[in-house]
Amino acid sequence: MVQIRQAREGDAEGIARVHTESWKTTYRNIVPDDFLDHLTTESRISQWEQTIRSDEKNQILVVAEQPGGNIVGFACGGREREGKLPYDAELYAIYLLEEVQQKGFGQQLATHVVRYLHSQDMKRLLIWALERNSACRFYEKMGGRPVHTQSIRIGGQNLIEIAYGWENLNDFARQVPPPLES
Repeated sequence: MVQIRQAREGDAEGIARVHTESWKTTYRNIVPDDFLDHLTTESRISQWEQTIRSDEKNQILVVAEQPGGNIVGFACGGREREGKLPYDAELYAIYLLEEVQQKGFGQQLATHVVRYLHSQDMKRLLIWALERNSACRFYEKMGGRPVHTQSIRIGGQNLIEIAYGWENLNDFARQVPPPLES
């Protein structure tokens, strides 16, 4: 079974590994291969070390950990970052290794983040996803509605990302089915 817990010192390498490996599997044939082929765990470790050490208020980083300490997923969120849309909370990232997807762990990770954001008096949630990302179906299943699109440039290619919104954080939590056994 996978345990969901708050990230702590020593987790940065595991989070960075999930981050890079999930990009390589999820975004293959969406983002240019050359960009994906040059992603390394090592290049992301310091970013995640800083995030873990940050005492940033209203932000959370949680991991999905298998017995033995192997991190297989993570999610993070906090205050909405751009201020262009009428949402106060944002799920910044949610990533799982390919072999543990479709088992309910993404829902558990997202729910931990959303419950924390709700405890911080945030009311309306936003998440951005690349238009061709299969996770868009996950966000729709969880009650998210497309509310905006914008262009983003990754690896020299222009892509479209979609903002999914929840008008009430309570609506997100109600959509979460029980987890599957691993």
